[in-house]
Amino acid sequence: MLKWLIGLGVAFVLFLLIAGGGAYFFLNSAKGKEMMQSFKPGTKAKEVRLAPAERGELIKTVSAPGVIEPETNVKISAQVSARILALPFRAGDEVKAGDVVCRLDAVDLKARVDAAQARLAATRARLGGAEANAIMANAEFGRSKELFDAGDTPKSDLERAEANYLQAVSALDALKAEILSAEAEVVAAQKDLDNAVITSPIDGVMTTLNAEVGELVVVGTLNTPGSVIMEIADLSRMLLKAQVDETNIKPVKPGQRAQIYTPFDPEGELTGKVGRINLKREVNQADGTGYFEVEILVDVPEGVRLLSGLTANTEIEVEIFDGVLKVPSQAVLDRRVDELPRELADSSALVDKSKTFARIVFVERQGKAVATPVSIGPSDLTHTVILAGLAETDRVVTGPFRELTSLKNDTPIIDEAEAAAKREAERLAKEGKKPADTPAGPTPESTNTAPAEASTQESESDDGTSSQSTSTEAATTKEASSTSASGGGRP
Repeated sequence: MLKWLIGLGVAFVLFLLIAGGGAYFFLNSAKGKEMMQSFKPGTKAKEVRLAPAERGELIKTVSAPGVIEPETNVKISAQVSARILALPFRAGDEVKAGDVVCRLDAVDLKARVDAAQARLAATRARLGGAEANAIMANAEFGRSKELFDAGDTPKSDLERAEANYLQAVSALDALKAEILSAEAEVVAAQKDLDNAVITSPIDGVMTTLNAEVGELVVVGTLNTPGSVIMEIADLSRMLLKAQVDETNIKPVKPGQRAQIYTPFDPEGELTGKVGRINLKREVNQADGTGYFEVEILVDVPEGVRLLSGLTANTEIEVEIFDGVLKVPSQAVLDRRVDELPRELADSSALVDKSKTFARIVFVERQGKAVATPVSIGPSDLTHTVILAGLAETDRVVTGPFRELTSLKNDTPIIDEAEAAAKREAERLAKEGKKPADTPAGPTPESTNTAPAEASTQESESDDGTSSQSTSTEAATTKEASSTSASGGGRP
């Protein structure tokens, strides 16, 4: 029993020695050191996106929502109350100026014309009798005046003759006025008859049809709108009526270029120019904000038909900056002054200690993120102008946003693409494969390295664990160098 216990103890001690030796060799290998390094806080490099500060053009824009409408849109209503007999065109059809777009029932209207013409003829027939009465009254008045002058008739007879004459002249004038009125009634009745046939006033497209054959259309009054039968629009000239917020209206001027985005064209291939700017402030009923309506004449490409009433957004180019140094806007951060390194806050003229926050970007220097105060200028939707603090050779940390929010000064960083390429090279090395971009034949570097690897494996073959670790490390280094030299690896 004692011998058995002694043997068990010796075996346990040997196990500990073997395990400890293996652990020692592993921890002193490259993989072991890398694993131990990863357990130390703050030593593992953060994977970030890096982009160089670049010079180029930056366009400052003002964004606004709006609705695309035709520059010319005609609402066609009936000028007489009648029933619709025919509608030759439907919504979406193209029409020309003068085309008949609606016919109304004209039976009653034709009867009104005939009645008006009959009244005119009757009135004109009475004109001859009225003229004869006036002539007779005038002659009677003349004779009475001669007899009165001779003293052969009393003055009352003269006055009676004069009154009869004046009445005859008045009746003649009234009859002439009735003739003019009857003629006007004929013209109005004929006009109503003509309005039973409705023609298009412009070349365009019928965008809306609100009535059907057999329906009764009515004429609008002061308090009641009339029946709008249809709408015809010229879709070759379209306007975007944009609602520019009152806080952004100042730099907007006629003639400025605008980029237009619609649900059918989200890439913004439509362009236009600012035309009229409404000078009256209007209020959005939904949220109570003030805006000014800006009309933008859309450049409609040939063969493209924009729909009336289409919602859109626009970016009006209010200012253009050429040859400026710019970075992605996400890279520009606000950091508390008391969180910056003291030597940086004391030495940089771009840090105002009287303020709570300073504006910075993180620049990659020797594998670390270095907080760099900057002075910024205008910005567009994606980039911001850097006035001071950066050089064109600087590589700036641009993302991801989750890393930017927690990034600190002197934090080790690595580009996402480089890290991905390194991981891919290590994976291929473990599988004994080469990156897809590496040539099939041996390179000079691999040719020179292979004997050394073989020599290492042979010289340490007695230590199985050590030989395996060294071989893996060499293979990893070889594959990584091959990937870097050939530009291989997957981003």
